[in-house]
Amino acid sequence: MSLCAAACAPARAGQDEVQLKAAFIYRFAQLTQWPPPPLREFTYCVAGNAPLQDALRALTQGAAPGAPVRLLQIGEPQHVPQCQLLVLSLSGRAELRRWQEMLADDPVLVVGDSAESFRNGAVIALVIEPNGLAFRINHTEAKRRGLALSYQMLKLAREVK
Repeated sequence: MSLCAAACAPARAGQDEVQLKAAFIYRFAQLTQWPPPPLREFTYCVAGNAPLQDALRALTQGAAPGAPVRLLQIGEPQHVPQCQLLVLSLSGRAELRRWQEMLADDPVLVVGDSAESFRNGAVIALVIEPNGLAFRINHTEAKRRGLALSYQMLKLAREVK
């Protein structure tokens, strides 16, 4: 599935929205390069949204061969260092900052599902707009973490800073 196909699809309430967010997140992982050495295992972590974790699990079970994939539901930021991609489904500014502080400069792709997460250091933020689901990218934060985002992803973002 191309990122454009996902980006152009209107978001619907409930389960459809969760599955669309999971598809975006899964694709973000495919379009990001982490610093060397190569990953032996890729770990998706989800904080705050169990239905999203279930939707991601369904997508990653049929993943292409390569590094094995793990999915973790985490409740405390102390577990973040074992993640390559962290989904923060949290809304409180103080809570978002607490998670970001634990990450420091680790090469973790942080995906938030609110505009507030974007303002508080997420690399990518998923946002619901009148015409569907869109995303914003903090390219400066991605580079600071040593992550290389594909041109395709940068081109399709609603905003890049």
